[in-house]
Amino acid sequence: MTLGTRVYLARLAALPVFDPNGDRVGRVRDAVVRLRTTNRPPQVVGLVAEMALRRRIFLPIGRVTHMDAESVVLSTGTLNLRRFEKRPNELLVLENVLDRRVTIEPEHTAGSVVDLGMELSRNNEWLITRVAVREHTGRLARRGHVFQAEYDRVRGLVGPTDTQGSANLVALLEQMRPADMANALQDLPDARRVEVAAALSDRTLADVLEELPEHDQVEILIKLDRERAADVLERMEPDDAADLLAELPQAEQTLLLDLMEPDEAAPVRQLMNYSPGTAGSVMTSEPVIMTPDSTVAEALARIREPELPPVVAAQVFVARAPSATPSGKYLGMVHFQRLLREPPASLLGGLVINDIDPLHPDHDLKDITRRMATYDMVAMPVVDNSHRLVGAVTVDDVLDHSLPRDWRDRDAEDEEQGILPGAETS
Repeated sequence: MTLGTRVYLARLAALPVFDPNGDRVGRVRDAVVRLRTTNRPPQVVGLVAEMALRRRIFLPIGRVTHMDAESVVLSTGTLNLRRFEKRPNELLVLENVLDRRVTIEPEHTAGSVVDLGMELSRNNEWLITRVAVREHTGRLARRGHVFQAEYDRVRGLVGPTDTQGSANLVALLEQMRPADMANALQDLPDARRVEVAAALSDRTLADVLEELPEHDQVEILIKLDRERAADVLERMEPDDAADLLAELPQAEQTLLLDLMEPDEAAPVRQLMNYSPGTAGSVMTSEPVIMTPDSTVAEALARIREPELPPVVAAQVFVARAPSATPSGKYLGMVHFQRLLREPPASLLGGLVINDIDPLHPDHDLKDITRRMATYDMVAMPVVDNSHRLVGAVTVDDVLDHSLPRDWRDRDAEDEEQGILPGAETS
């Protein structure tokens, strides 16, 4: 990093952090700015990085030797693993500053903060010198242009949180994986979390809700308009939607299910009828199901569909028509590796594996886990008393329900215990 180099802080979000040996430490989640009691620009004192087990730690800016569009590199692998806590005179760029409504003097131009630019001063301090602002046009159909202003021309950068929007933070979050987006949302204040979540698209919000702790899921869902909440539930995996609805009062469950499209609500209703902790309650009701006269080429085309989770696309279940659950008579499964080895015109009926007994909806989680571990299965079929396929239990379903109930919660007790593997303390 050379003197005068300008770095834009929002662009660092989600970049990997490496130690001097090239080992990855974690990912950048935010930047910490210290306010001054004088009129001097705020000082950037460090970055917040997320490590294993979702622990967030503070990285002093003095330990950063390189920053570019691809990564952040540290001068040492010795880290202080104490959980990051913001001090009273500090701001987090993404959480507290991005989208804040400001005025640029002397023109009195109104806009919202898109990014903050920092530069290295002669005193070897990283100071906020530039603010990237999107101008407010007052027209719903037209977005204002983005321009840069010197820090001392910006008014309202620090102030009440009700002057903060959400558009730029939403745009930044939507570049992340759903699990990372969920982690970022958990760090926001309650009101800000709900505001930002509500600004996400239905599809994105559905993906994020599946990665949040149950109490955060409920908090966000109940703050949405009921029609919007039903739309989001429709886009969630049926088993995740059923788990979320189970946390709501019975009257609210009934209302939201009635607002959902009948075809989307039907599998959710069915899953909610099974006893908790059984195969029926944890399975997905929408595995890949094809008839025995389907070809390998058709099966490969089906599992290539981008919306399919990897564990669901890892195998095709073969059953008599109909191909929706509950299907016709279950015949067996074909793993994707077998599909890759067979001629495209081969029929699935001649490739099925049926030497492993399928699960029944009443099988408990302990039995499911034992069977999947014994046969090294990524997913196992679930059939009813008529041997019709009603769903499949996937390995992520088993993990999700085997871990402690609060495992997604950043405040869970497990995160507070011990030193993280693979890291040194300072």
